[in-house]
Amino acid sequence: MTSLAPAARRALLAGACAFAALLAWPGRAQAAAPIEHFTLPSGAQVWFAASPSIPMLDVQIDFDAGSRRDPAAKAGLADATALMLTKGVRAEGRQLALDENRLGEAWADLGARFAASASSDRLSIRLRSLTDEALLPRAVALAAREIAEPAFAPAVWARERERMSAAIAESLTRPGPVAQRAFGAAVYGGHPYGRDATPQSLAAITVADMKALHQQALAACRAKVSLVGSISREQAGDIAARLLARLPQSGKNGECAPLPAVPEVPPLKKAEQIDIPFQSAQAHVLIGQPGHKRSDPDYFALLVGNHVLGGNGFSSLLMNEVREKRGLSYGAYSHFQPTLHAGAFSIGLQTRPDQAAQAVQVARQVLQDFVRQGPTEAQLKAAKDNLIGGFALRMDSNASLLAQVSNIAWNGLPDDYLDTWTRQVEQVSASDVKAAFARVLQPERMVTVIVGPKTKAADTADAARAAPTH
Repeated sequence: MTSLAPAARRALLAGACAFAALLAWPGRAQAAAPIEHFTLPSGAQVWFAASPSIPMLDVQIDFDAGSRRDPAAKAGLADATALMLTKGVRAEGRQLALDENRLGEAWADLGARFAASASSDRLSIRLRSLTDEALLPRAVALAAREIAEPAFAPAVWARERERMSAAIAESLTRPGPVAQRAFGAAVYGGHPYGRDATPQSLAAITVADMKALHQQALAACRAKVSLVGSISREQAGDIAARLLARLPQSGKNGECAPLPAVPEVPPLKKAEQIDIPFQSAQAHVLIGQPGHKRSDPDYFALLVGNHVLGGNGFSSLLMNEVREKRGLSYGAYSHFQPTLHAGAFSIGLQTRPDQAAQAVQVARQVLQDFVRQGPTEAQLKAAKDNLIGGFALRMDSNASLLAQVSNIAWNGLPDDYLDTWTRQVEQVSASDVKAAFARVLQPERMVTVIVGPKTKAADTADAARAAPTH
């Protein structure tokens, strides 16, 4: 393993000492850092929060190149492209090519990290570096090459495709991933959010496909850059510009041509139960439907309400009714996944196969009652207190603060979002929660997926559903 260069070792030691001093200081501030938002001449949007306590910089660059843009027959293209961004850079001008091993050694010598990943909506690139003047410029220069000039080596992709395919095959030997795939396909009804990569779809992806996605989506004018660290605003703008300098700078007046529109998630028309026989100790249950966009004006009402319903662990209604009162499961939860389109609302639990039908009935009843009645004032207050009390943990490190800043950047939230978050939660009323849940959720039209051993009770239920009515 390559050892750190002397400059990197010295800077890492200084950073560690500063970080230790920060942790030892009991009075360190928990207030959100002011966020500065500006636009580069290239059209790239930049969000910056100063964090001077430790000599570190965290950067995230987001592009509209997530899996929602994958062709149906090539699901997994965004994930594959993000992976291959970290597997070597090509030769360009006088700069030599770096294969994945030499690239890894270069990052180790700098004491820095570079990563790329794809979600349903975005392809994200992350850089973490010390701000030491001997290291940071080199880390930025190397990251700029890796962002703009990936090697996309066919032999490397062939190897990684085999690894991805093997990982998919292994995951399908477990009931959880089987349930998640079936649930996503049913809830999203053909929308790209419901597509999962398969060995067949990965086999259809070529290096040319990745190059085309990279060329189309990763342009400087499409970038949303979030920076958190011990630098100035002027440095933030300069670093963002240098990270994007090798990407295509096309676009009139710094504006890119719009990407093709992605359709909205269709609403469910009727209830559906999907029973998948699987030899496992527990039955895995998911119940849900398309939920809401992140831009939904009732976001905070839905956040607080879900905390009461199933988002607050042992204090939630689902946990109380399913586990505490009836012992049907070790745990039950509910979750909204707000995204650019309507992300899934889900209720999840695991239970003994012979108790699955009862557990589903109880969970559905809890949901129906909550949608109809909303929370009590006591439940609402407890949820607000818990959310507000835990808010500081969302910003207790550079990495967690970066996640908040990039959330603001990606979703077009106000620059003072972190400063007003507590007030937004405090203003939610019980009637707000009730109205929002009644508008967004339709318990009578949800998908239910049960993955587990077939039981006699399940056979009887299947027969009842199949019996003719008169």
